[in-house]
Amino acid sequence: MTNNMFTQFGQFCNYLQDPNHVARFQKICGVRGTFSKNLAETKGEGRAHFHNNGISHLQGESQKCIINRGEVETTEVRRQRKVTSTGNNSKHKGVDDTSPNGVVVTPAAVQSVGHGGNGCRLPEAGEDIGGQDLTQKRVTEDISPSRGTVKPLRKNSLTGDAGQEFLIENKFLYYLFTFGTELGNELFYITFFPFVIWNVDAYVCRRLILVWVWVMYLGQSTKDVIRRSRPASPPVVKVEMFYNTEYSLPSTHAMSGTAIPFSLFLLTYSRWEYPFMFGFFLAMCWCLLVCVSRIYMGMHSILDVIAGFLYSLLILVVFQPLLDLIDNFNLTYRYAPLLIISLHLGMGLFSFTLDTWSTSRGDTAQILGTGAGIALASHLNHYLGLMPDPPLDQLPLSSPPLSAGLLAVSMLRFCLGMLVLLATRSLMKAVTIPLACRFSGIPSGDVREARQHMEVELPYRYIVYSTVGFNTLFLVPLLFTFLPLS
Repeated sequence: MTNNMFTQFGQFCNYLQDPNHVARFQKICGVRGTFSKNLAETKGEGRAHFHNNGISHLQGESQKCIINRGEVETTEVRRQRKVTSTGNNSKHKGVDDTSPNGVVVTPAAVQSVGHGGNGCRLPEAGEDIGGQDLTQKRVTEDISPSRGTVKPLRKNSLTGDAGQEFLIENKFLYYLFTFGTELGNELFYITFFPFVIWNVDAYVCRRLILVWVWVMYLGQSTKDVIRRSRPASPPVVKVEMFYNTEYSLPSTHAMSGTAIPFSLFLLTYSRWEYPFMFGFFLAMCWCLLVCVSRIYMGMHSILDVIAGFLYSLLILVVFQPLLDLIDNFNLTYRYAPLLIISLHLGMGLFSFTLDTWSTSRGDTAQILGTGAGIALASHLNHYLGLMPDPPLDQLPLSSPPLSAGLLAVSMLRFCLGMLVLLATRSLMKAVTIPLACRFSGIPSGDVREARQHMEVELPYRYIVYSTVGFNTLFLVPLLFTFLPLS
C-alpha cells in the first residue's frame, strides 16, 4: 500500500515535470519559438528514440534556424551530441544535405515567412528522413505586423549565450510576466529594500531581509543538492536565458515571490492600519504573478514552482516565530557582530562545496553578504541610539497623507541613497577582485574566469554586498540626518 502511494506520487511529480505543459502554457499566452520542431506523436521506445537521436535539440546549443530581418542563419552546434541514424541521409532538390536535427532549408521555404523574407521548413508528412517515416509539422509561422521577433532580455550569466529568437503574439502578457519575473531579480532587491528602509519602516525591512536571506539560502542550497535541470528546449521556448545554466528545483523565484509578500503582510498587519483583505489580496497577487511568470519564461516546470511555493511556506511557518528572538539578538548581544560575520561566512563556504561553480554560488554569497551587512548596521544603530523603533504605545501606525511634498522628499531620499549605494558597489568591486586574485594567486586578466574560483567569488560578493547592506541601514540614514531629509 505504502509502496503504491510512493509510486503514484512519483508518477504525479513526473507528470508535473513534463516540459510539454510549459510549452502549452506558453502557446496559450502567445509565445512561439522560431526553432523547427518535430511534432510526431510517438509512444514508448519510438518516442524515446526520436528524442535521443537529436531531432529535438537544445535551444541555443544545437544547429538551429533563426529568423532575423528576413534572413535565415544556421549556427553550428556548440556541444557535440551523438546522433544515431538508421539509414542514409536523403537528398532534396536545392538542399546540400539534411541537418542532424532534421531541419531542411529549401528555396521554397525562403518565401514562406513574413517580412518578405525567409523561413525554415521540415519535410512534409511521409517524407523519409534517415530511414524514419515521421509525421512532421513546421512550427515557424508567418510574422504579421501584430507580432514581433525578440530575443531574451539578458544573456546567460555563465556562458554568455544570447538565446534564440521567439515570437510574441500578446505583448501585454509579455510585459506583465517580465515585470513579474523581475520581482525576483537583483534590480528589484537593490531598489525595494532600500526604499522601504528609507521611506517606510526600517524595523519591518530588517526583519523582512532576515526572512529573505534564509529562504534564498535554503532554496539555492537545495537546488544544488537535487540538481534537477531546467525544462528542455524545445518544446519550451526560453524567453529568459540569464539563469538557464542553474539548476531548477525548487524555483527560488517562487520562493522569494512567496516569502517576501507574505512576510511583509505578516509583519505590517498589526503594525500599520490597513484592511486585512487588502493586504492578503495584494500578497496573493504578488505571489501568483512571480510564480506564473517563471513558467511563462520557460525557466521552470509546474513542479518546480509548486515545490518552491510549498518550501517557502514551510520555512515561514518555522522561521516567523523566531524573528523576534533573532532580531533582538542582532541588536543587543555584545558579540553579535562576530557571530554574524562567522555564521554568514560559514554558510557561504558550505554552499560553495555543494557543486561546481555556477552563478548561483555568487548569488548565494551576495545574499549572505547583504544579510550580514544589514545585521551589523542594526547592531551599530542600536548601540549608538540611531533609528530607534517607535514605542509600542504608538502602534498601530497610520500612513501620512499623500502629498506632492512627501513624494518629492521620498524620491530625493531614494535617488541620493541609490547614488551612494552604486558608488559603494563600484568602488568595492574595483578593490576586492584584484585583492582577492592577488591573495589567492589567481590571474586577474580575465575577470569572468577569475570569478569562477571560490577564492575570488566568495570574498568579492561577500565583501561588496555586506558593505552595500551596511551602508543601506547605517551610512545613508546617517547622511540623511545631516541633511533636511531625515
